[in-house]
Amino acid sequence: MTQETVLQLIDRFEAGSMTRLEYRDGAARLVLEKNAGAGPAMVRPASAVQTAEHRQPQPAAGTRITAPVVGSFYRAPDPESAPFVQPGKAVKKGQTVALIEAMKMITEVPAPCDCVIEECLVEDGALVGFDQPLFSVREM
Repeated sequence: MTQETVLQLIDRFEAGSMTRLEYRDGAARLVLEKNAGAGPAMVRPASAVQTAEHRQPQPAAGTRITAPVVGSFYRAPDPESAPFVQPGKAVKKGQTVALIEAMKMITEVPAPCDCVIEECLVEDGALVGFDQPLFSVREM
């Protein structure tokens, strides 16, 4: 499933009147849901039990910060700005390390603990999946 396919599905789903869409492409599975009249649709993988809004950040499992939602990954608030974090830099728990955009909604990705960013594992602008590793970190 390509980023273009996912974004087209999201756009069409958001514009339509359906409240649930399930799409499969080989082993990949995408589920889109929204509540009628409740505003923008929420995107979540089929295996997710909680939505990103209710999901509490967990301490980095010793080595990773992962994506809380599906969407486009951005290292900076806008193309002209410096990235939120750089490899080798220390960050505090709750500090924004990246943004993920889905359906014109922006989700901040917070550091789940005090840590040092070891490596960014995703290209800026790339489509990321739920719980996909974004950064390799070392807890402090």
